Parts: sequence; C-alpha cells; structure tokens
Amino acid sequence: MTSQTTIDATGPGEEAPAAPSGATPGKGLRGHPWFTLITVAVGVMMVALDGTIVAIANPAIGDDLDASLSELQWITNAYFLALAVSLITAGKLGDRFGHRQTFLIGVAGFAASSAAIGLSDTISMVVVFRVFQGLFGALLMPAALGLLRATFPAEKLNMAIGIWGMVIGASTAGGPILGGVLVEHVNWQSVFFINVPVGVLAVALGAWILLDHRAENAPRSFDVLGIALLSAAMFCLVWALIKAPEWGWGDAKTWAFIVASLAGFGLFSFWETKVKEPLIPLGLFRSVPLSAGVVLMVLMAIAFMGGLFFVTFYLQNVHGMSPIDAGLHLLPLTGMMIVGSPLAGAMITKVGPRIPLAGGMALTALAMYGMSTLEQDTGSATMSLWFALLGLGLAPVMVGATEVIVGNAPLELSGVAGGLQQAAMQIGGSLGTAVLGAVMASKVDSDLEGNWKEAGLPPLTPEQADRAAEAVQVGAAPVAEGTPGAIAAKITDVAHDTFLSGMSLASLVAAGVAVVAVLVALLTKRGENAEAGAGVGHI
Repeated sequence: MTSQTTIDATGPGEEAPAAPSGATPGKGLRGHPWFTLITVAVGVMMVALDGTIVAIANPAIGDDLDASLSELQWITNAYFLALAVSLITAGKLGDRFGHRQTFLIGVAGFAASSAAIGLSDTISMVVVFRVFQGLFGALLMPAALGLLRATFPAEKLNMAIGIWGMVIGASTAGGPILGGVLVEHVNWQSVFFINVPVGVLAVALGAWILLDHRAENAPRSFDVLGIALLSAAMFCLVWALIKAPEWGWGDAKTWAFIVASLAGFGLFSFWETKVKEPLIPLGLFRSVPLSAGVVLMVLMAIAFMGGLFFVTFYLQNVHGMSPIDAGLHLLPLTGMMIVGSPLAGAMITKVGPRIPLAGGMALTALAMYGMSTLEQDTGSATMSLWFALLGLGLAPVMVGATEVIVGNAPLELSGVAGGLQQAAMQIGGSLGTAVLGAVMASKVDSDLEGNWKEAGLPPLTPEQADRAAEAVQVGAAPVAEGTPGAIAAKITDVAHDTFLSGMSLASLVAAGVAVVAVLVALLTKRGENAEAGAGVGHI
C-alpha cells in the first residue's frame, strides 16, 4: 500500500504531485529533511535524557520532600506507566491530526510538566506531573518517527534513523553523568528545569521547520473502545511487571493482572476485526518482517535493559564508584552506540537489515556472556571491552528494528508503527528488569545462606536473612553499624560474591535471549512501504 505525501521542491520543468490533505508545500527550510531531523532530535533528546537523569535525583528528592522509598519508586513507575500505556494511542493521534501538531504539543507539554515538577513542594505533586510527562512524552516519540518517515526518502531513511538512535543512546547514557553534576552542584529541581530551555528550543525549531505530512487515506475517526481496551490491557501488563518483584511471581495478584491483561488483549483483537477504522489494523501483523521487528525490539530490550540494570549496581556497590564515575565507565557503550548507529544506518541501506540485525544480536549475546564473567577485581580495561562490544551490537538493532517496523507499515499508519516500536522497547525493558530481577533474587536466596556459613559468620534470623538478601540483590553489603572491621570485611566479600553469582546467571539468561533474537532477526527484511514516504527535494 502506498500513499502520497507532500513534495515541496521539484526540478526545472517538473510538475509537483498533488499535496495530500492537510499539507502545504514547504518553503525555505520548512520540510527540509536534515533540519527536520535536528528538530525532532532536540525533542527526543529531552525525553531520553529524562529516562535516566531522574534516577540520580531520587535520593535528593527523598531528603527534601521527606519521601519514603515506595513513594520515590512511584516517580519512575508513574512516568513509565503513563508512557507505555499511551504510546500506541498517541501514535494514532499523530496519524489522525498530523505528526507536526502532536510533536509540538508533546514537546511543549513535556517541558511545562518538567517545570511544574521543579516547582513542586510535595512528593504527590511530583508523581502527578510525572504522569503528565509520560503522556506528553508518548505524544512526541511516535510523532518524531512519523516525521522522519514522511520526510526522508527510502535511501536516506536508515541514516536518519541511525542518527536518531545515536541521539537516544547518547542522551540515555549521558543522563546519570549530567544528573550527578546538577544534583551535586545545583539542586534536584535543576534536573527538571533543564528541560524548559530545551523544550522552548524544540518548539521554536518545530514551528519554523516542521512540515505537516498527512497521507491521503489517513484515519478520520477514533476507535474509542479499542483505545480503552488496549490501554487497560497494557496497564495490567505493565503493572504486573512493576509489582512482580514486590509481590512475587507466584503471587495470585501478579497472575490476576497478567490474566486480565491477556483477556484485555484478546477482547481488543476481537473488537479490532469489527470496527470500521481500528486503532491497530490487525492486518498490519500479516507482515512477517514487521511482526519480527516488534518481537526483536522486545527481545533486545530484555537483554539490554535487564542486563544493564545490574551493571549499575556492580559499578557503584561492588566497585564503590560514584554515579558520575559509573556513568563515565559506561562511556565505551555510549561511544560505540554514537559511532555505530549512523554507520549501521549506512550498512542497512546497502545490504538490508537482516545481516546487520542478526550480527548485532550475536555481538550482544557475546557481550552479555562477557559481562557474566565480571569479578570483584575486574579492571576497567576488561569492563570497557564488554561495554564497547555491547554498544556495537545494539547500534544496528536499534536502527534496523525501527526501520523494519516503521518501513513495513503503510504511511498512514506510521504513527501507530512508531508507537509499536516504542511500546515494544518499553515493555521489553520492564520485562527484562522483572524477569532478570527474579533470576537474580532466586540465585541470591539459594546461595547466600551457604556462602554465609562457609565464611564462618554468625547465623542470621529469618528476618535478618530477608533484609540481607534484599541488600545483596543490589550489590550492597548488609553490615550493621558498629560491626568489627574483620567481620565487616567478611560480610562484604560474601555479599559481593553472592551478588556476582546472581549477576552472572542473569547475564547468561540475557545472552540466551539475545541468541533467540538472532533467529528472529533472520525473518526481517527491508521496509516494503518505505518508498511511500518522502519526496522532499532538500536532500
């Protein structure tokens, strides 16, 4: 299926095709592909940075607002829930009203919500405005991909997505470093206030440069019941993943939400076959490459987000690094993603996505295996090798899977496809953290008691053992105040050894997921509908 889109420049004597509904030919820089990329990158950078920069501010927020640990967890959970639940619906809004409008509203709303958080004087206000951040972030992320898809011709789209992925990778990895500097030298509010000038810049650039592209057969109505069913199903799934570490995977509440989620997805799928203009036409998934791209994005996020979750604890609690130092030690990963993403885009353009995607997941599997061998005394050079290899493996997957999903969807569904891509990554990351966290907890529970006895340490009561296990799961040593130095050193060694055995097993599981993803990658191919996107002449 192909659709016309705006063409704002023609050669001498050529006749410009008719502009689609809602679009007008661009003038000057309006609609210029590379300036469009710069504009959406500024907005996306703000959201990607916020995903990791806030974690550094949580302790300071807790001290200033007298918040409990569970309340601080809601700063992350509220944002993630709002973002994950609304991504696909937000993508549909872009398809219906135009991605330019939804992008600008998303950026402005995200910046305003950030300012409101910085002005908040209670933890409840922070959580409420984090929900708004998630909702507005969901508006702008799929819109950014929709704008790139509509603006760039097929032969340039992979390079554009590569640079887009580079910005996301650099912003995500740079968050802890920037956050540490701001919290240490300014205050926690500055972590949120920094989004305001970035948002103002993105809105100004967007109003000046972005061109509204709408496909001729873009949706004209809303599938309200479909939105409600999908949102409820997504909420139940994400909620189960968030609460599983607390409730336990065998708890009835966890499975009640999982069953409710499956029922919601089933009802949603049935309804989508009945409605005239469905939220997600199920025929979209008849495209094997698109479906494989969604699955691949989930598997990649499980391996990456889940595995990397423990590395931050390893660096800070086992090696005793500050958050800033830990962020600096992850720079090889960031650097390889920055360098590798545009190179991966160029490679995918030449040879197609299949080989780069399979190769990237193979490198990811090797990197996760390498991370399973990390010890207490592993040097920076060895760590950097595995981190760099992970970044090199992830770069083609971030670029290629995104192109496979968005490029294999019709232009009029590019927003929905962008929402699918982002939702797959968010759910995969949550699933990876939850599942690998369960693997870690199980290994710690099985090893800690034996390791404790072997070290000749005094036996623990059941309550003490539970508290010790919780500390060890994040690499911390459960040393009570006043403990003699020799005993404290033994406890620390036991805690770190037990944590590393759990991290090793979790990394091996992540490597296994990456191996499965190699097979899924073999089902992908170049986007069949990519050529339906742009004919803009400013390349």
